[in-house]
Amino acid sequence: MAESLNDITKKIASTKKTSQITNAMQMVSGAKLSKAEKKAKGFQIYANKIREIVTHLAHTQLAVIEDSALIGTNSPSNIDFHDMLIERPVKRTGYIVISSDKGLAGGYNSSVIKATIDMIQKDHSSPDEYIFMAVGSTAGDFFKSRGMNVAYELNDISDHPTFDEVRGIARTATEMYKNAIFDELYVCYNHHINTISFEYRADKMLPLNDLDPTEKVEYESDYLYEPSKEEILDILLPQYAESLIYGAILDAKAAEHAARMTAMKGATDNAKDIIDDLTVHYNRARQAAITEEITEIIGGSSALL
Repeated sequence: MAESLNDITKKIASTKKTSQITNAMQMVSGAKLSKAEKKAKGFQIYANKIREIVTHLAHTQLAVIEDSALIGTNSPSNIDFHDMLIERPVKRTGYIVISSDKGLAGGYNSSVIKATIDMIQKDHSSPDEYIFMAVGSTAGDFFKSRGMNVAYELNDISDHPTFDEVRGIARTATEMYKNAIFDELYVCYNHHINTISFEYRADKMLPLNDLDPTEKVEYESDYLYEPSKEEILDILLPQYAESLIYGAILDAKAAEHAARMTAMKGATDNAKDIIDDLTVHYNRARQAAITEEITEIIGGSSALL
C-alpha cells in the first residue's frame, strides 16, 4: 500500500507541474492575443481607407465594366480594363491556406484544413483545377504529404507579423494571377470572432470585383492625378490586393492566439480535475492503509491477551 501511495504522490506532483506550464502558456497566449487584436483593428482602418481610394480611382473602369455591352471591340480606347478588376474564365483556382507552425491550439489547424479540403472536393473534379499556397508549416506539410500542388510556402512567421514578412507570398500571389497561373484567388483562414470562437472563411481576393462602382464617396475636393488614373491603378491595385492578404493573415493570427489560449485553459482545468481526483484517491488509499495498520495492531494486542 505504501508503494501505491508513493505512485499517487508522484502523479499529483507531475500533474501540478504540467498545469503550471499550461497556465503559463495560457497567460502568454492571452498577452499575444491582446496585441494581435489591437494590430488587426489598426490595420482595418488602413484597409478601409485604401479601399475608399481604390474605389474612387477605379470608378470609371468599374462603371464601364458593369456595362458588359461596352466590353469587346467597341470598348473606348481610352479605358484600361485592368486585369485585376475583370473576371475571366476560370481554368484554375489559387488557394492561400493559413495555418500555424505550432500545435497546442485545439482544433485551429484541423478545422481550416478540413473545411478547405471539403470545399476543394465539392468545387473541383481534378487536381489540375487548383493550386495551393501555404502559410504555416501545418498546412504545407499536410498538402505535400498527400501529393497536392503547393506552389509557395511561408513558414515561421512571427506572432505579430509585419508586412515585410508576408510581402513574398502576397506579391507572388498577385504576380501568379496577373500571369494567369490561376484565374481567381481565395484566402482560406479562421476568422477571429472573440476569445472562445472563430469561424472558417474562404474570401475571394482576386479578381477585385467586389468594389462597388455605385459606392458614393464624398470628398472635400477631387484628386489631382500625376500620372494618370490608369497608371496609378497599375501600382495601387496590386498593393491593395497584397494588403487584403496581409489583413487575412493578421486576422488568422489573432484567431490562432485565441485558440491556443482556450486550449491551454482547457488543459489547465483538466489538470486541476485530475489533481482533485488523484487527491481523493490518495486520501482513500491512505485511510485504507491506516485502517489496515490499526486492525493489525488490534489483532496483535488481542493475541497477547
